[in-house]
Amino acid sequence: MLKLEDLEVTMDSGMLRANMALVPGRRVALVGPSGAGKSTLLDAIAGFREAAGGRVTWQGRDLTHVPPQARPVSILFQDSNLFPHLTLERNLGLALHPDGRRPDAEARARIEGALRRVGLDGMAGRKPGTLSGGQKGRAALARVLLMARPVILLDEPFAALGPALKREMLDLVREVADSLAALVVMVTHDPRDAEGFAHEVVLVAEGRAQAPVASDAFFADPPQAFRDYIGAAG
Repeated sequence: MLKLEDLEVTMDSGMLRANMALVPGRRVALVGPSGAGKSTLLDAIAGFREAAGGRVTWQGRDLTHVPPQARPVSILFQDSNLFPHLTLERNLGLALHPDGRRPDAEARARIEGALRRVGLDGMAGRKPGTLSGGQKGRAALARVLLMARPVILLDEPFAALGPALKREMLDLVREVADSLAALVVMVTHDPRDAEGFAHEVVLVAEGRAQAPVASDAFFADPPQAFRDYIGAAG
């Protein structure tokens, strides 16, 4: 279980506070106004932003001061975080060998299997610049498969894709997460994505990440802060 215990994270606009428990195998959407702290919360979980107070724990292990590379977390950003000068094989090889050494035969077989799993069979020699946005997203998911970490964070990695392709990518995330029995925490500005993808919703607004609420209950009777946000967006 991922626990944010009286977590406090400093933002430009003030302090973000969170106190919640997130269950392995569940998909959780973070929603709320721009600048409220959704990505900040992901950064704190991943270790890219230091906590000003409280703790982050996973299965009872305190992660609060553990560096990002040593946390049981993988994260997908909007740019897919692929090195443009490296082939997909070399990019994905970093998930297995962070020291950058070239993949051996066993690693290459695992990389090819991961690429096949996400629909990129035969593309190991391609560089990111030759791929479409959807293909880059698939390559990033293949890396998540190889890392096999139990917490997957999504910071709107498919925001630039069209609606149909975005739904396709979220379906693929679901498949990857289910195969790893991973907890998924996703930032989204699209309520339809949250409603269709997530088991639970966390509202981030007014300096606080609220406790998770079942998606159907959340959207059946949204909190006033979420109504205000949707009304402003509309």
